[in-house]
Amino acid sequence: MDHRDRRDRRPGGAKESGNGQRKGPGGRASGDVRRQGERRCGAGVYPGAGKRDGRSGEGIAGSARKDGKFAVGARTDRRPGSGARMGTKPGTGAQRAAQGPSARDVALRALREVARDNAYASQALDRALSAAHLTGEDRRLAASLFYFALENRLRIEHCLAARMKERPEPEIMDILSLAAAQILFMDRIPDHAAVDEAVKQTRAARRERQTALVNAVLRGLIRARDAGELALPDREAEPERYISEKYSVRLELVERLVKAYGDQEAEQIASWSPDRHSDTIRANLLRMQDAEFEAWLSENGFDWSRGKVPGAYRVRGAGRLAAHEGYRGGLFSIQGESSMLAALALGAKPGMQVLDACAAPGGKSCLIAEIMRGAGRVYAWDLHEHRVELIRAAQRRLGLENIRPQVRDAARRVESLEGAMDAVLVDAPCSGLGVMGDKPDIKYRLRGETIEALLPIQRAILETCAAYVRPGGLLVYSTCTILPEENRDQISAFLAAHPEFEIAADAAWLPEALRPRYANGMIQVLPDRDDMDGFFIARLRRKAENYGG
Repeated sequence: MDHRDRRDRRPGGAKESGNGQRKGPGGRASGDVRRQGERRCGAGVYPGAGKRDGRSGEGIAGSARKDGKFAVGARTDRRPGSGARMGTKPGTGAQRAAQGPSARDVALRALREVARDNAYASQALDRALSAAHLTGEDRRLAASLFYFALENRLRIEHCLAARMKERPEPEIMDILSLAAAQILFMDRIPDHAAVDEAVKQTRAARRERQTALVNAVLRGLIRARDAGELALPDREAEPERYISEKYSVRLELVERLVKAYGDQEAEQIASWSPDRHSDTIRANLLRMQDAEFEAWLSENGFDWSRGKVPGAYRVRGAGRLAAHEGYRGGLFSIQGESSMLAALALGAKPGMQVLDACAAPGGKSCLIAEIMRGAGRVYAWDLHEHRVELIRAAQRRLGLENIRPQVRDAARRVESLEGAMDAVLVDAPCSGLGVMGDKPDIKYRLRGETIEALLPIQRAILETCAAYVRPGGLLVYSTCTILPEENRDQISAFLAAHPEFEIAADAAWLPEALRPRYANGMIQVLPDRDDMDGFFIARLRRKAENYGG
């Protein structure tokens, strides 16, 4: 499912844990991204709190969490972030190019890629950083700038719109948004530096005529902030509008969350942001088991702790994990705990015939194949060739010979496979609201009609793939969203139409900490509550009796 092709970032990193978990002697400092400024307006910095299966931007991004406090107009001590290029006189575009990209230029490039091309945030930032030659301090500043601007996009645009007669062209809007993020949310960056750098970027973009507009709008924003004119809606009178504006979540999405969870829990969900200092990895089970992997992590200098899901390890400050020789050599995979959980729900065993119907980029297929010890077969389907190639690449890297990647529409039935599978995983296309922390643009891009359009697709795939399950076999339905209409309601409707299936109530496959969340064969993982990606997993068993279905 597209929304999960990313990094899984979790809290962690304390030197001692409550369950005897050990840490290695130290992580790689290059991946330890710290905030260069605290939020002035709408939220506070926190030390740690992001698909899903494979990522390219590990360990780069700064964390950004909203703490529910809003202090408009409260001017706090501002200290320039060391390493930021601040307070210099604006130069021409040619001069700026000769100097090389600044941290702000890198953040702007990544922001453009997300805004224009719908790129995954972590991957866009990784590409922008890889193309520049920044110091470690400037890399951290670039990440902070990028995520503050991205995570607060709606709030920023609302504040800017009140200072402009009309919306400027996208290039200028991105420059203004980046500067506004510094003015509104980053205490340690002086206002004049944010304004001056925005003017520089406008000149560098060959928009000289727009420099006066950029300067005037940003200075107007500063005056409005200092005068306390950027108030949010009243929390008690208009809770949905308050949550929407404060956390930059489209109002119609907030309304769905409030309907499902109430306004208190909806605000917690909207405010959650992952720890971007941390990544989750697991060993290649054909190469190493847990004890051996833990020794390898320590020997290689990883700062690690065990995750909630068996076999999951949270590592901090590890830099670009996808470039690590252990990753390239197939010793480990980068995979979120909720993604692992969906694979574990199948109860795979050596010799089984298993289908992963919406498999790309392949993390779950690979884990299933490893659990099966290379015996049996895992059919891994996806609709698009370029995404199936991601599965093949993971298969080659990990040395897995029992995976059969194939381009196939999971909603179209293959009669020859009916009743042939011991277990089927339907990790259905979904709205991705469980992973807003890792793809913040979901918060303001996703529309209600998109969600409504997904529902029949989910039903069609579930209906089609259920036919492949043999009597006594398992059907697992999962998504990375938290909306009941995409999850619980889909399963209830399916069971009502298919008496040949029943709830698989056994919770032994779940980590003990999550078992209280399991009811009627279903579990809804919430990111703010469970410290994992928001995921839904349902386990159904085909009855041994022959219903002719």
